[in-house]
Amino acid sequence: MKRLLFVYNPHAGKGLLKPKVSDIIDIFVKAGYEVTAYPTQAYHDAYRKIREFTDHYDLVVCSGGDGTIDEVVTGMMAREDRVPVGYIPTGTTNDFAHSLKIPRDILAAADNAVNGQAFPCDVGQFNDGIFVYIAAFGLFTDVSYQTNQTAKNILGHLAYVLEGTKRLFNIPSYRIKVTHDGEVIEDEFIYGMVTNSRSVGGFRNMVGKNVSFDDGVFEVTLIKMPKNPIELQEIITALLTEQTNGKHMYSFKSGHLVFESLEEIPWTLDGEFGGDHDVVEIHNLQKQLQIMVPAKHIAELSEAGKATEEQVEEKGKEP
Repeated sequence: MKRLLFVYNPHAGKGLLKPKVSDIIDIFVKAGYEVTAYPTQAYHDAYRKIREFTDHYDLVVCSGGDGTIDEVVTGMMAREDRVPVGYIPTGTTNDFAHSLKIPRDILAAADNAVNGQAFPCDVGQFNDGIFVYIAAFGLFTDVSYQTNQTAKNILGHLAYVLEGTKRLFNIPSYRIKVTHDGEVIEDEFIYGMVTNSRSVGGFRNMVGKNVSFDDGVFEVTLIKMPKNPIELQEIITALLTEQTNGKHMYSFKSGHLVFESLEEIPWTLDGEFGGDHDVVEIHNLQKQLQIMVPAKHIAELSEAGKATEEQVEEKGKEP
């Protein structure tokens, strides 16, 4: 019989997972797995459990928010014997899960975790650490770990917006040199993000177009410091309408970047505090994570699928 390790955060989101744990395990068993269940006890417990387990497992399934999937993937990347990861999202935003077409319904996500298809997904290396779908600095980046959990549960995305608007009248900016693909950008920034996702904070289209999860490159967005209230308003409008603004933003794709600043800057990785750094080197670890996704969506998530779509579109334009 195949073996499965189920690691879950019973407190994530609104605690919706707890009453369904028995049904979830039943789905796993019916799929032919012997199940070991482990509810996390503290911060970084999921990371420790994944990194240190010595028994053989054919599949690891985790449930929780973005912090849980980050811990599990970081733990898995530290192992030599990596196994596929299934994900049951129960957090507040679940950007990564939504981007990968993992079902929102808990039991449907559990079924996908054991009956879906393993997809080779890119992962980010951030200095010596790992991130799953976003590394960011500047405006709003500390909102997710400073916003009260109860507020997050009740208000959802609005909690992030309310917390973030408090900062608009006192915006910190950072002078940063960004080196990527033979190009150097040096400017004053209020925000920057390196992503492998189709939405951030529930906002779509802010991360560039034609996002693939196995193409070896990240989508990068850097927002410049506004010089006056009009420019600030234009930036806010761009964010609210989920559009990039070439006058105030840099937007490009890259698989390797270096950020250098005179002062240490606080970063966030997948919504969790990632430390203060004056030098950050980011690498795309292409196809290093095996994650379970619905088989019917494999093509649209991959670089090969995107290439096929583009060929079809071009063919349709021919006279």
